[in-house]
Amino acid sequence: MFLKRFQLGLIHLAVAMTLVPINSTLNRVMIKELGISATLVALFASLPYIFSPLQVAIGAYSDRHPIFGFRRSPYILAGLVLCVLGLGVSPQVAFLMAENPALGLLTAALAFGAWGMGYNLSSVSYLALASELSGEKGRGTTIATMWFMMITSIIFTAIAIGRMVEPYTPAALQNAFWVVGLAALVIGLIGLVRLEARHGQSSSREETHSLAEMLAVVRKSSQVSLFFFYLLLLLAAILGQDVLLEPFAAEAFGLTVTQTTRITSIWGGAVLLTIVIAGILEKRVPRKLVAQTGNLAALAGFLTILASGFLASKSIFYTGVLLLGAGTGLSTVANLALMFDLTIPGYAGLFIGAWGVSNAFSRLVGSLLAGIVRDVATQMSGDAVLGYGIVFGLEAFMLALAVFLLTRIETSAFHRQVAAPSVVERVALVD
Repeated sequence: MFLKRFQLGLIHLAVAMTLVPINSTLNRVMIKELGISATLVALFASLPYIFSPLQVAIGAYSDRHPIFGFRRSPYILAGLVLCVLGLGVSPQVAFLMAENPALGLLTAALAFGAWGMGYNLSSVSYLALASELSGEKGRGTTIATMWFMMITSIIFTAIAIGRMVEPYTPAALQNAFWVVGLAALVIGLIGLVRLEARHGQSSSREETHSLAEMLAVVRKSSQVSLFFFYLLLLLAAILGQDVLLEPFAAEAFGLTVTQTTRITSIWGGAVLLTIVIAGILEKRVPRKLVAQTGNLAALAGFLTILASGFLASKSIFYTGVLLLGAGTGLSTVANLALMFDLTIPGYAGLFIGAWGVSNAFSRLVGSLLAGIVRDVATQMSGDAVLGYGIVFGLEAFMLALAVFLLTRIETSAFHRQVAAPSVVERVALVD
């Protein structure tokens, strides 16, 4: 089973590799170098999350329509190919948008749409396959392996792109994207080799649930409703900065494309470190305290980043990035633990699905809100750094509101009849 877990991890990291160049490098180039609207950039970068409700339909369809006797592998491969193609042509369409907006928008919708659809097609399929191959007892270990490989790949992909685009030129950027895309395709193909049995194992995939069913369960308890509203605020703030953090660094401090690309690896390293710390603290410190500590660290990170722009200090900025990463790691682990504490008996599967939907919706809302506010504030003030500052201030306010809401959430009223997953399995739900 170790080999199959490793292969599943290869597929997971291959798909994640296609997200890094667009979410960390291309968004900076489009906003800073090409002067494209941050709202438009945020919209294109959010397409995987806009398409995420389709995962239920994709999973159900693949259950009933195997290809050449395989339920998952063809869909994983098709999704990965779409991701790679969308990634490979995305720099060209970005440059075309700057030169010919009408034609550029059309081709960008196709390219980013292929990338977003490919992400959903592949991810729901390999997660279903992971569930089928692992069984209930081995699922936690499988997910932990996949997630650890994924987050590590994000860090190293960001470092590799930074080196490939130094010095920055449009040709170097395009070449880097194709190198990453083709490497992801090769890694994914290695992961697929003899992974799924043909006409073999019966599917043990858990029953899927509609969005309406998920919302109905969330509404069963005022405490649960409050908690999910808290999560939406928290995640929209923490995850919404993805689109703007690198363009802000370029605008405020004049950092090169290579230097801003490294921000992702710094943030990811802080996340990994604090996840380990959270795992150690989990059985020694109340989860709510760990969650609130993470929330406050992320809040301090946003305020520090905000201050760095007005003080024109790169050292303060990097301190803020580290605080934001540390807060994200602590907050993610502890808040997912709290979510399972509030799970209504018999509805564990529904809550996992609802978490996935809330995560995608939060990313979408956070990214679009950040892009729109940045554009409007910059247009009105004529100062790009001020525009970014207003966004970070708004995200800090959302986090402060989340901190307040957490004080009103109590788990004592709920009986934990559903066993909570391990710390790494909970974190793995954030994808």
